[in-house]
Amino acid sequence: MQLVHVVRHVGAGLAAVDRHLAVGPLVEQLADVAPGGIDHVFGTAGTDRNLAAYAEALNPFGQIVAIDDFDTLEIGALKAKSISFHWEFMYTRSMFRTPDQATQHRILAQVARLVDAGLITTTATRDLGPINAANLREAHRLLESGTAIGKTTLTGWAVEAKARPAAGSARGL
Repeated sequence: MQLVHVVRHVGAGLAAVDRHLAVGPLVEQLADVAPGGIDHVFGTAGTDRNLAAYAEALNPFGQIVAIDDFDTLEIGALKAKSISFHWEFMYTRSMFRTPDQATQHRILAQVARLVDAGLITTTATRDLGPINAANLREAHRLLESGTAIGKTTLTGWAVEAKARPAAGSARGL
């Protein structure tokens, strides 16, 4: 399954799929890959709709970190096992001008060094080429289809050919 391959490629030891591509329900997949339960979940999408499955699969004192957005979360499902929930948002420091804002710079600089050294891999899986109207439409189509895996990127700006002055015109002389 392509998604599991991508997730393992970026460093996950175990992977289960929450999508229509899934082989079976999420809890069953997690039991197959980790019969003894799991200690950590990294939720990138659908954390709200999968929280009950995470709570069932996680061991007592497990942890969930989520980066996706949702309006509500039935967090009571985590109490019986004392599962902790951590929400990460890249811009918290800058939005709230926290005293440690420079930490974000240091983190991003370190990540850039690790990527450049080949020690970590990005989640970018597809580059559609330069930024232009056609490529933006294609990127939106992929994202809205619900089948995109990883990050879709656009690289650089499209350079449009400049109109050349007609021969014999004042500018063309």
